Amino acid sequence: MAKQAAPKWPKVGSVAVEEEKKEGEAQTRRNALTKDALVTQPMEGIETTYDVLLYAARTHGTKQALGWRDIVEVHEEQKEIKKQVDGKEIVEKKTWKYFQLSGFKYLNFVEVKDAVFEISAGLAELGINKGEIFNVYSATCVNWQLMSHACACIGVPIATAYDTLGESGLTHSLNEPDCVGVFTNAELLPTLTKVVANTPTVRIVIYDGTPSAAELDALKSKREGLKVLSIDEVRQLGKGKTPDATRKPVKEDVACIMYTSGTTGAPKGVVITHANLVASVGAVRSLLGHHLGEDDTFLAYLPLAHILEYIVELSLFFVGMTIGYGRVKTLSDASVRHCAGDMREFRPSIMVGVPAVWETIRKGILAKVHSSGTLKKSAFNGALAIKKANVPVLKQVVEAAVLSQVKLQTGGRLRLAMSGGAALSRETQEFLSLALVTMLQGYGMTETCGMCVILPPEFMQYGSVGIPVPSVEIKLKDVPDAGYLATNHVPQGEVMLRGPSVIKGYYKRDDLNNDETIFTKDGWLRTGDVGQWNADGTLSLIDRIKNLIKLSGGEYIALERLESIYKSCNLVSNICVHATPDAKQPIAIIIPHEQHLRAALKEAGNPLADADMHDICASRDVAGIVLKSCNAGGKKNGFKSLELLQEVVLTADEWTPESGLVTAAQKVQRKKVAEAFAKEISEAYGRHKD
Repeated sequence: MAKQAAPKWPKVGSVAVEEEKKEGEAQTRRNALTKDALVTQPMEGIETTYDVLLYAARTHGTKQALGWRDIVEVHEEQKEIKKQVDGKEIVEKKTWKYFQLSGFKYLNFVEVKDAVFEISAGLAELGINKGEIFNVYSATCVNWQLMSHACACIGVPIATAYDTLGESGLTHSLNEPDCVGVFTNAELLPTLTKVVANTPTVRIVIYDGTPSAAELDALKSKREGLKVLSIDEVRQLGKGKTPDATRKPVKEDVACIMYTSGTTGAPKGVVITHANLVASVGAVRSLLGHHLGEDDTFLAYLPLAHILEYIVELSLFFVGMTIGYGRVKTLSDASVRHCAGDMREFRPSIMVGVPAVWETIRKGILAKVHSSGTLKKSAFNGALAIKKANVPVLKQVVEAAVLSQVKLQTGGRLRLAMSGGAALSRETQEFLSLALVTMLQGYGMTETCGMCVILPPEFMQYGSVGIPVPSVEIKLKDVPDAGYLATNHVPQGEVMLRGPSVIKGYYKRDDLNNDETIFTKDGWLRTGDVGQWNADGTLSLIDRIKNLIKLSGGEYIALERLESIYKSCNLVSNICVHATPDAKQPIAIIIPHEQHLRAALKEAGNPLADADMHDICASRDVAGIVLKSCNAGGKKNGFKSLELLQEVVLTADEWTPESGLVTAAQKVQRKKVAEAFAKEISEAYGRHKD
């Protein structure tokens, strides 16, 4: 499919629509291009994801669709790690795994459809009935998508489970929707084996990869009659058969129950219909279709169980873009051996990531620049200054002579990138836009199919998350306690959404579905996020209601906003800002960026520069250095004194979904971090009591 013609944008990206304004609310706004009617589908005849599959095969034919790399060999390397235990230094040997990977192999669009048809017919042969729910508990890969489409073909909704889910989360996502089967990877079979005895409705397990005979026997022994098959065996069952036409879905049918990686309580099942999904695909095509060409390539690596990755892949599959599947651990050259990392091997032109990924890429670029010597460092900084000043001719010179080397780290073809899932700091967005690629922002939720607002290149700026996507309308509701009012000079308030891509409710959660603080009677979804309308019709997110903390001085601070700024500090790898109502200022629990922190300590002549990271993090002097650096960034961004950090707690241990301190989407589990560091937090506040 050729690129669409570019729309003629007005100067303002969103406009108020004719509707009576309620007291305490700003007027409803829509995308300026679609102000008269919200988008419900990408084109006539596309009403379900099954229609998307057929359209893509028919339109894009033998063009490469989905690509993957095989693991050729796993290399193990041992390293010595020093740790302090009960005041004594001990040395542990740790084994690190590095992957050697093949080049990319591909299925074309017709082959994808054929594989999907075989799997769907195989599922029907196994006795899976229309309307029964099948769970996809798998890493992001080609087979994830094949299973998802196969289920859609025969009217079987999928339930999603992050591949990082622990036993309780997996059990919940299998039991609540009474899943009859599950697709998983060989690596995840041991976790599934531990829970399958407690999931009575599961009667079929399908896996890819090559598990050992012992692992398969262990799984089968957990339940009499449990069918365990490889995905190839399922395809064989369905070979030569086509999906039953009477089972194909209609737009009102449930396509997916997506379990959120929520930061509190058990994950909620978000009920997403085919109509919700195709409305989102239509919104992407309407807003960004003219930027997406057949020659573009997209590198997929975020969890497909997260709505951002799921809807982006579905939209790009529809427009005919080649998608290559990578792994978070093998994106760069650092974690592979005897081959290039996924970015250099696949050479994507488009990438989507969450802030944690972009912060890592930014700090990786800076680390490489800083270690390359004074001359190259000066050349790089000069190149950024020239690009920022937009100096004619010189801009092209530095792009070719200096910045092209940086761009080779992502394959050299990257031309468009988007950040979503949480707030990206202005500093990181600007740095990457100058050094690497135009960095757009977006804002969405699982409840809106990932689509609320997107910043198209035509409105490129820093600090805004974009304009309403064509499938939603937005209004702001007053938050009086915090002073966010529709009547302010710049209209502010809680973001509320309505439209064809917005869900109607959660699975088996009438308590939430009837809660007017979430779903209003007139069809609005209350997000809990606080936004403001800018003069050009773009939306900026300025707070989150539940993360507004009133300090002892009576003023509110916004924890997520502070984190997005402090995270851009070069010495910070990850951060959780913490505050209590009796505190004058917040404190922060920080995982330092090891390479940058060691470099800073070396420069300062600190003897700890080469020490073990646990020793470095235990030093109050080092904490003081990190605190000073963070607060310098805060002041640069106009923070008030009550928003500056009072103290920092440093930790050398990474936060992972397995430890429960971050979600699968890398969002900080604020309450759990506070519990894990309760002693250190108490001591930090204790040092500042009057």
